[in-house]
Amino acid sequence: MGKILAICISEKKGTQKKVVDSAVLKPDWGIVGDAHAGNWHRQVSLLSIEKIEDFRAKGAEVDFGAFGENLVVEGFDLRNIPAGTKLQAGEAVLELTQIGKECHSHCNIYHTMGDCIMPREGVFAKVVKGGGISPGTEMTLLPFEKNRPFTAAVITLSDKGAAGQREDKSGPLIQEILEGQGYEVVETLLLPDGRTVLEHQLCRLADQRQVNVVFTTGGTGFSERDVTPEATMAVCDRMANGIADAIRQYSLTITGRAMLSRAVSGIRKKTLIVNLPGSPKAVKESLEYVLPHLGHGLGILRGTDGECGKG
Repeated sequence: MGKILAICISEKKGTQKKVVDSAVLKPDWGIVGDAHAGNWHRQVSLLSIEKIEDFRAKGAEVDFGAFGENLVVEGFDLRNIPAGTKLQAGEAVLELTQIGKECHSHCNIYHTMGDCIMPREGVFAKVVKGGGISPGTEMTLLPFEKNRPFTAAVITLSDKGAAGQREDKSGPLIQEILEGQGYEVVETLLLPDGRTVLEHQLCRLADQRQVNVVFTTGGTGFSERDVTPEATMAVCDRMANGIADAIRQYSLTITGRAMLSRAVSGIRKKTLIVNLPGSPKAVKESLEYVLPHLGHGLGILRGTDGECGKG
């Protein structure tokens, strides 16, 4: 059990948030009147009072809203609550969608103190049920829904696709197939081939968005720019190449060229990463083969399924 201590909004982006006496949370939007509300996953930002007080103890003079937070809350270690968890505040319900954030340009606090807690301690949520809130509104963690859909992200690797010289057909096809199987696709990305940007996005999707599975398509062949497997291996804590091996073995029953695939699969924290081929035909064949078997493994990773029985 916790509670809201302060509500902060800004009417324009790029300006510091100011404390208000009350607010209305609007479903699929955020806080009415806040410039950062909208139809995206970071509708409401939250920061723990305990973390703010720790920062103040280092000599920082910061008001509520200085870090860009919408809600200052008491009683929760927000950084360690997994994405997908729901928080009830009065009649309203928030669902955590991202833990921490990227800091693209250091704020005034960072330049003054050499540190800022929002990138690592702030969390973000979307509003799934609306309602009014004010300082003192109690907040409770709702039980994690065991049967909630698995979340997924899709990344297409293609130099020509990223340059607008070729239509990406594989990425949208993966999304269509996944959604048809009940997955919630939370992000789709089209990136040029190469390791640096891909590694960064894989880490972000696993660490901050905490998606259950990321599917990549493209970049698994013999071309010098085909480095998707290397990027995947670089960010994974553990490999799970039984999935990639199964896709190759199945694909070999269709075409001998499947032996040229260098695709891998692995796990970063609680996120599974699976390399798929680049062509729409091979993507469809691969997903139809592996998807019926992935659910149990994904459930184990997120803690909603038990381990396989041992004889």
